[in-house]
Amino acid sequence: MYLENVVVDAQDPRRLGRFWEALLGCATLTDEDASYETRLVVPDGPSLDLCFELVQEPPPPGPRLHLEVYGGEAQEQAAVVERALSLGASHLDIGQRDVPWVVLADPEGNPFCVMEARPEYAASGPLSSLPLDSGDVARDLAFWSELSGWVPVDSAMPGALRHASGRGPLLELCPEPRPKDQKLKNRVHLDIRLETGDDADETAQRVLDLGGSRYEHDWGDLPWQVMTDPSGNEMCLLPARRPPLSG
Repeated sequence: MYLENVVVDAQDPRRLGRFWEALLGCATLTDEDASYETRLVVPDGPSLDLCFELVQEPPPPGPRLHLEVYGGEAQEQAAVVERALSLGASHLDIGQRDVPWVVLADPEGNPFCVMEARPEYAASGPLSSLPLDSGDVARDLAFWSELSGWVPVDSAMPGALRHASGRGPLLELCPEPRPKDQKLKNRVHLDIRLETGDDADETAQRVLDLGGSRYEHDWGDLPWQVMTDPSGNEMCLLPARRPPLSG
């Protein structure tokens, strides 16, 4: 298994996907009205797909997972902020006061941060980190490490994981300000892709054994399984990709 996707609900997938693609320097995979997918490749590290899927509802308040963009030293950080603004971002006040990072909103109002230089971001690439709210950092660190194959690393956050290559964005587990409201679906979630030989039912049971749950939905039959992590954050288990036809 491996962490494949960061999925973002979008009212206009093309507009939002092209914003993030331009900001992070990704490459287009899918360009459709209801789905825009773009790939972030970290040299000598992982590939991560950003998937923007059509959802009519506006973003709920208080996102539990968001994207953080690497800015760097003051001059470089300012340049990244200006580029984001020119692409359609806007400044956002969430009560952050005097902090070394800059809080912005993407074209659909989703908050994100342009981060200052930190030692742990030196190997991240353009996407510095993915902070995820957690009700129990140690528990959720073990959960996500087993499913993603990412390994614990030092960070300013209480818990963080990174791809085994030592490169790419951090998945940071952050103490939640409040428990997950199960009536509100996260606007951003993560997808785990099974590999050939992985059994879907066994993997789902492993999620349950690690403290996760099945996510009850009314979206009809899906080719993947919708689960939650132990803190209630939605995630999907995607089936293994079919091998290409030979000859």
